[in-house]
Amino acid sequence: MLYVPFPLLQRASSSTPIFHIDLPRTLYFSPPTATMPTTPTTPTPITPWWKDAVVYQIYPASFKDSNGDGLGDIPGIISKIDYLKDLGIDIVWISPMFDSPQVDMGYDISDYEAVYPPYGTVEDMETLIRACHERDMKVILDLVINHTSDQHRWFQESRSSRDNPKRDWYIWKPPRYAEDGTRMPPTNWRSYFSGGTWEWDEPTGEYYLHLFAKEQPDLNWENEDTRNAIYDSAMRFWLDKGVDGFRVDTVNMYSKGVEFLDAPIIDPEFYEQPAWLYYANGPRMHEFLREMNDKVLKHYDAVTVGELPHTPDPKKVLDYVGASDKQLSMVFQFDIVDIGQGVARKYQFQPWKLPLFKGIVAKWQQFIEGTDGWTTAFCENHDQGRSISRFASDAPEYRVLSAKMLAIMMTALTGTLFIYQGQEIGMINVPRTWPISEFRDIESVNFYHSIAAQTNNDAATLDYVMRSLQILGRDNARLPMQWDASAHAGFTDREAGAWMRVHDRYGEINVARQVGDPESTWSFWREMIRLRREHGEVLVHGAFEGFEMENEETFVFAKRGGGKTVVVMLNFTGEEQRVEMPYEGLELRVGNYGDVEGAEKSAVGRARVLRPWEGRLYMMMGGH
Repeated sequence: MLYVPFPLLQRASSSTPIFHIDLPRTLYFSPPTATMPTTPTTPTPITPWWKDAVVYQIYPASFKDSNGDGLGDIPGIISKIDYLKDLGIDIVWISPMFDSPQVDMGYDISDYEAVYPPYGTVEDMETLIRACHERDMKVILDLVINHTSDQHRWFQESRSSRDNPKRDWYIWKPPRYAEDGTRMPPTNWRSYFSGGTWEWDEPTGEYYLHLFAKEQPDLNWENEDTRNAIYDSAMRFWLDKGVDGFRVDTVNMYSKGVEFLDAPIIDPEFYEQPAWLYYANGPRMHEFLREMNDKVLKHYDAVTVGELPHTPDPKKVLDYVGASDKQLSMVFQFDIVDIGQGVARKYQFQPWKLPLFKGIVAKWQQFIEGTDGWTTAFCENHDQGRSISRFASDAPEYRVLSAKMLAIMMTALTGTLFIYQGQEIGMINVPRTWPISEFRDIESVNFYHSIAAQTNNDAATLDYVMRSLQILGRDNARLPMQWDASAHAGFTDREAGAWMRVHDRYGEINVARQVGDPESTWSFWREMIRLRREHGEVLVHGAFEGFEMENEETFVFAKRGGGKTVVVMLNFTGEEQRVEMPYEGLELRVGNYGDVEGAEKSAVGRARVLRPWEGRLYMMMGGH
C-alpha cells in the first residue's frame, strides 16, 4: 500500500526498467536572476540543532588506514576531518569502533568503554571528538544495545551458571521436546544471519536468544539492572567524553514480550521462519525509550536516530518520533533501501518499477506534516548496496549523471540528510565478476552457503544468489574508500592491500580526481549541500508534493516553504522523457548536464524534455 495523495496524478506511458546508470557531463548552477536575491538567504535559526544538519556516516574499517595494517582506524578518520568540513558536513557518525571480536564488523561489542585496538584507543576517540568540535562539527556513535558479544564480561558471567546474578541479563529458555524426545529450541524464529535464533548451552542446559549471529546474545531489557548498566557503560561513558548523540541500532527490538510464540510458516522449505512480528515493536518498547531519555539523553541535549525496521505504518513511526513524547529525535525508515529484497529471503532479488520508489519517498516525506515529528533523508548506509547501482545506472557513460541526479533528489528532500562514505564521489557496487570468496559479510556468506547446502550447489540457483548479493549485499558499501589512483586506492600503503578487495574501478572513481574538478560528483554534492543550507526553509523543511506518481520513467515533485517553491524533475531512464512543469514562473537553478541552452531548449510552455538520467531543480521566490 502506497500513500500517494497527490493532485495532477496521471497515468504513466511505457514501462522502463531502472537498474542502470548514466554518465554526466558537467554540473550547472545558474547565476541569480532578477527574480531571485543576489545574496543568500539564511533560514531563521531553529531548534533543535540537528534538523538542518548534514550527517556523514563513516565505516571505520574501510575509511582510511593510517598505520599500514590494511584496516581503517581512528587516526585515519582524524586525518580526513578537514575533507569532511570542506564537503559541508555538520555531524560525523562513526559506526561501531568499540572493542569487539569482529564477528559482525563491530556490531558484536565486548566492551562499550574500550576501542577495538586495531582502530586505536579511547584517547584517539577523544582527539577525534575534539577535532570535530573545533571545526563546529558534532560526533555521534552507534549505540548497539539490543545485544552484546558473547565475549562481553556480562555474558561470560550470565552463562557461567543458572544462579549467577547476571543470568537474567540475557534471554535464556529451556528446550522443548518433540514427541520422539528430540530436543528443540524454544521457538522456530529465524536469525537475520540464517539458521535459528537459539543457541544451546550445554553446561547450563538452556538456550540463549540471538536475533543475529550466535556470538551476539540478546540483552534482556525486562531486567532493570541490565538497562541501568547499559545506560552507564554504553551511553554516559561516551556522552561524558563529548559525543553529541547516537544512531541507535535495531531500536525497536528491545521489548520482545514474554510469550515467545512460534512464527507462522511463510517459507516452508526451512524450519526457521521470519519472526519480527514477535520481537519488533514489543509491548514495553516506548516505555524503555522514554526511560532512556529521562535517565540519560535529556541531560546532554543528545540527538538520536533510530534504526526502525519492520514498521511500515506511519502512525506507529510517529509514536517514536513525536517531539512531545521524548523518545527518539528521528528514525531511519527502510522502505527505500529494502526495495528489491525478497519477501521470505532478503537476498532473492525482485524486479521493481519506479512508482514503488516514488510512493515510498512521498510516504516518508509527508507523514510528519501537521505533527511534531521529524524525518530523515537517506538512500545509502553500511548495510545496503550503492544507490547508483540500485536506483540508477552505473554504466560508464551514465554513472556520473546518475550520481548527480540522485544528489539533486536527496538534497531536495525534507528531513535531516545522511550521506554514506563514498556516496559523495559516486562509488558503485562490486563487479558481477567477483566470486563469493571476495565477500566478507557474515550475512551474505552465510546465506550463500545455506542455499548451496540446500540445493546441492545448484549452479542456476547460486548464480541467482550471487546476482542478488551483487545488487543488495552489504559488502557493496564496505569496500575501502577510494582516495586516489595509487595502489589500493590510497586507502592503505600495506603491500598486501586492504582488509578486503578494493573496487576494480578506483582509478576513475576517487577523491583526488574529483576534489579539484568543478564538474565532478564530489563538487556537485558540495554545491548541492551549500544550496540546501541556503534555502533550508524549503529544501530541509518544505512541504512535499508529487506529480504523475504512476509514471514509470520520471519523478517530478515540488517543495514549498518559507515563501519559496522548488520543483525537481528527474529522468530515471537512459532515454529522453517528456515531463510537465507543474507551475509557471520557476527558474532553472541546478542541472546535472551543465549547459543552460541544452537544458531549456526543449521547453514549450510547461513541457520539458529530460535527457537520459537528467536531473533539474527549479526555484521561485514566492509560493503557489
